[in-house]
Amino acid sequence: MKSSEKTLAALIGGSAVVVLGVLGGTIMQTAAGPGTVTSSEMSTGVTITQSPAPTAPAIAVATPAIKGPAPLPLEEQGLPG
Repeated sequence: MKSSEKTLAALIGGSAVVVLGVLGGTIMQTAAGPGTVTSSEMSTGVTITQSPAPTAPAIAVATPAIKGPAPLPLEEQGLPG
């Protein structure tokens, strides 16, 4: 058996192992059923408290700091004079 044939056989065999692993994982995942939820006794420690929505916005109406048109960039001003 030539080394190129051994390499090809190893490549095909490795690919087959990967495909079988993926298919096995997929089959085992769907075997639990779509409605099955697994949970543990672990708690994340998150506490949720309800609070009323604010009646007024936190920021008043926005006003710009610069009045009037902005100057053009130097490359768009044109020739002096």
